[in-house]
Amino acid sequence: MTKIRFRPMLYITLVNIIGFLMLFIYCGAEDFTYMYACLILCLINTIMYLLLYHLDYGDLYLFLTVSMLVSIGIIMLCRIDLAIEAASLGKRESDYAMRQILWFVVGIVTYFVTVVVFGKVKFWGRLRYVYMTLTFALIAATLLFGDVVNGSKNWIVIGDMSIQPSELIKIFYCLCISCYFSSLPGFDAKKKDKRKRFFGIPTDEIVLCIYVYACMGALALFQKEWGTALLLFLIYFAMCFVYKTSNRLKLINIGGIVFVGLVGFFLLADHIGVRVSAWQNPWQDPSGGGYQIIQSLIAIASGGYFGVGLGNGMPQAVPFAQTDFIFAAICEEMGMFTGFAVILLYFLLTYRGVKIALKSTNEFLKCACLSLVTAIGFQTFIIIGGVIKLIPLTGITLPFVSYGGSSMLASFIMLGIITAVSFPDKKGKNR
Repeated sequence: MTKIRFRPMLYITLVNIIGFLMLFIYCGAEDFTYMYACLILCLINTIMYLLLYHLDYGDLYLFLTVSMLVSIGIIMLCRIDLAIEAASLGKRESDYAMRQILWFVVGIVTYFVTVVVFGKVKFWGRLRYVYMTLTFALIAATLLFGDVVNGSKNWIVIGDMSIQPSELIKIFYCLCISCYFSSLPGFDAKKKDKRKRFFGIPTDEIVLCIYVYACMGALALFQKEWGTALLLFLIYFAMCFVYKTSNRLKLINIGGIVFVGLVGFFLLADHIGVRVSAWQNPWQDPSGGGYQIIQSLIAIASGGYFGVGLGNGMPQAVPFAQTDFIFAAICEEMGMFTGFAVILLYFLLTYRGVKIALKSTNEFLKCACLSLVTAIGFQTFIIIGGVIKLIPLTGITLPFVSYGGSSMLASFIMLGIITAVSFPDKKGKNR
């Protein structure tokens, strides 16, 4: 039984060894730095898997899925580093992979702490106002101390380190709305709804709606973080359909988001209008607004089904290949089949998260797990959809794959909470 359970980690280790060997042999790596990186990555994954297995800390397939995603991302970041180094005639211009491994180590520690703390503490569902305060505090801190990067004021720079508060805002936001949704009457038709109403809409749902639109408005209007604002709305709207909420409020939300989109398109044409125009016809401005999506589509098309092979592509030609467009770089050198595999891994992660939520006996934990896994799923759809020109491009990262310390830490905190919900209780069911 132990051999069967350990087999997935052996496959992940094999993928790491093959990937880093190809980097060392075919990509011009002159030292053993990346082989050391492979060793560190394999050791961390194996040790954490064995620790979770022996302590029986929740659903192990969550960690296995994420381990594969992180491995693919770091292998691609190593390739991007080598490509940039070759283009700059041997000068080490970037070190994304090594820093990502460092953030991965920090993320793993944060993940384990989150699993233990969230699994042991019982009062998380009573902190809605704490989550709300932390959300607005992070938004205010970004407005006061943030720097504008690529048109969005969503970074706080402290020395040589930059922090993206919107990644943490997602977590507190999901926990806050989970407090509200978990207090709804639910699906029991026999249970009378005695809540106070305003124009036929329960007042607590109105309060939640005001909180959601306040967060969205602050991110979209003041920080120009439209991708995160869209993500927050999708999480909220999906939860409205899962739980028994007012149909009248759902219609108001549909009209409200259409109105917000039109206002953003016509009044903020320099930011939103450019992205929509680039989505409709990127060849209209190939050296300007459409340059990113054109390079992304060329990279994906040149890779074909099986890819051109590690070391044979030009990932440095795709803007922000280490963050927003890493999926295009993966498809170019590893092929669309690898791209499909990445998407399937996210499907598997989402499926396991939803399954854990459905089995949970605690209503708040059920809501929290469902909202967090919805956030991961929608974030994946938004960024991959933008890269392949399915929807307009937004500046958010691919969870666990894209370069970024804030994204890595936030993603592992979210994963830790979902894993904690999968803890079996005394009756053998999820908490």
